[in-house]
Amino acid sequence: MTDDRTKLIELMEELPIGMLTTTGADGSLRSVPMARQEVEPSAELWFITARDTKHVADIAARPHVALTFSSRSSWVAVEGRAEVVDDTAKLRDLWTTFAEAWLPGGPEDPNAVLLRVDVTGGEYWDTPGGKVTSVLSLLKTKLTGDTYDADHGSTSL
Repeated sequence: MTDDRTKLIELMEELPIGMLTTTGADGSLRSVPMARQEVEPSAELWFITARDTKHVADIAARPHVALTFSSRSSWVAVEGRAEVVDDTAKLRDLWTTFAEAWLPGGPEDPNAVLLRVDVTGGEYWDTPGGKVTSVLSLLKTKLTGDTYDADHGSTSL
């Protein structure tokens, strides 16, 4: 049986786009879509972004962040500490054409920077089998009154 930590990391590997939520100086929350570049086995997430963005400024002042990922059959919510990382070699290693669409100067662009999020905990909901299984589970809840069949777990990392 897969433990919750392993399952959470496996699901994040399958979900490349997430919403990064930061906290502003006034306590307001702000979420932006981010393309995840890599998930380390230790639950480090890597993102490429522009240095001159509001979310980078928020992270520099208040590094506690939340990330949510979803697909048709899986949902992941994690929290952690984010850090702006200046590492051109790692940036080159993670660089994609998708990143180039946002930062046309490439990995050597002084505005291109990495975000590393060290995940400290999270939760997942997964309905293995996809849409058909989800529909069958919903029908079962209507017929039997039982709750929706979803694999759910939470973990501290």
